[in-house]
Order: sequence, then C-alpha cells, then structure tokens
Amino acid sequence: MDAVQDKTTKAPRRNGQEDGPGPGQRLLSPVARLGAGILTLADHLGGIVVLLGATLWRLVPPRLDGDQLRRSLFKMGNQSVPIVALTAFFTGGIMVVQAGVFVKRFGATSLVGWGAGYAVFREIGPILIGLMFSGRVGSNNTAELGTMTVTEQIDGLRALAIDPISYLLVPRVLAMVFMLFALTIVGDVVAIGGAALFGKLLLNVEFGVFFQSFGWLGTADLFQGLIKASVFGVVIALTSCHFGITVKGGAVGVGRAVNAAVVAAAMGIVVSDYFLTYLLG
Repeated sequence: MDAVQDKTTKAPRRNGQEDGPGPGQRLLSPVARLGAGILTLADHLGGIVVLLGATLWRLVPPRLDGDQLRRSLFKMGNQSVPIVALTAFFTGGIMVVQAGVFVKRFGATSLVGWGAGYAVFREIGPILIGLMFSGRVGSNNTAELGTMTVTEQIDGLRALAIDPISYLLVPRVLAMVFMLFALTIVGDVVAIGGAALFGKLLLNVEFGVFFQSFGWLGTADLFQGLIKASVFGVVIALTSCHFGITVKGGAVGVGRAVNAAVVAAAMGIVVSDYFLTYLLG
C-alpha cells in the first residue's frame, strides 16, 4: 500500500519528459565552469610558487645530489644540441627568405646581417629554443616524475628519509636553467650562420657585408635574449616538476599531466616574454 501511495503522490510528467536541470541551473553552468577553471589555475599557480620557494630554500646552503645534477645536465643539455641546432639553422634561413623580397626591392643588402642578429638575439632565439626545450625536456621530465609519483617511488624516498625535492627536483631545475641558457647561445650562433649562408646563396650577400652590419648591434641585444632564456628555463623547470609530482589517476593521469605541463610552459614563456620585453626595452 505504501508503494502504491508513493507512486500516486509523485507529480505527473508532461509528454513523457524526464526531470532535468531548470533554466536557472543551465544559466549557472557556464559560471560554475568558469569558477572551477579559475580555482584550478590558482591552485596550480600556488603550487608552482610553493615549489619555487622550496627549491630556493634548499639552495642556501646548497643541498642537492651531485650525481643527479650531472646526469640531468647531460640528458637535458648534450642530447638536445642536435634538435636545437637544426631548428636554429633553418630559422636563420627562413628569416633571410622572408626578408629577401624587401632586400631586393630596396637594395638593403647591408641590413640583412643586422636584421637577422637583432631578431635572433632578442626574440626568435630564446622563444623558439625555449619551446623546443619544453617539448623535449620538459615533457620528459613531467613523465618521469609522474611515473615515479603514481608508482609510489617518491613516497619510498620519503620512507628512507631522503628529501625528494633535494634529490630529484633541485638538480633538474638547475640543469634546465643552465642548459637552456647554454643552448640559447649555441642556437644563436647556428642561426646567424644559417642566415649568413642562405643570404649568400639566395641574395648574394657577401659574408663580409653580412657580418659588418653586426657593429650596429650592442651587447644589450644579446644579454636581453640570454636573460629571457634564463627566465624561460625557470618557467619550464617549475611547471614540469609541479605537474609531475602532483599526478593523480595512474597512467592516464601521467598523460594528462604531460599535456598540461607543455601547455602551461608555453603560456608561461609567452607571458613572461611580454613582460620582459616591456621591462628590458
């Protein structure tokens, strides 16, 4: 009898429609998603800032594993030279190809070297190499740390009284910052060489004329790009380490963390480049 009464007391449905969210709930749904996105962004930014503070705290005095630092320097730096050099070489050639139309129209062959050097040293060098470094080294670092997290290897280090930040993260952060700085120098040299070679082949600009215009460049142009490379290295290191040690959800979570780390690093590079360009002039 009670079951029959419960069925009879329910409000009738019109035209067989199921109960669903009302207009007010549908209106709040985009707002709720926006709020959730803002909270997630704030959570990740806070985690990155905390990780930065923990890393700096362990550098005074330095508390890190020397063997881990050497392995990270080799893996992140030496093994990245071929892809960075190839990218930089053809980047220099692309700049000459793009500028070739205007050089031939106005006869401004003496400006090819200056234009290539100015663009490479200040912007193209650090940004392109930073993005390549993030795609190769940052993603690999996130995958390694994420795998160690989901397999409880990091918890095992804590159980053995080993600080995972000093043992794993600090060497990787230092290696990324230093090697991106060094790779930017290598990439700048290779890009200028590629621009000079393609300038000779495509525009018949002599090497002497190409490098003579470098006198119009100052040390500030080079240092601005190197400062940007150092900041980009910090951004890539912190984002890749943060997303690696906060993985949840097993193997699927590792894949999501790698994707999120690469996207966050790219956004961080672009945003920090804007502010550094504005501050450094």
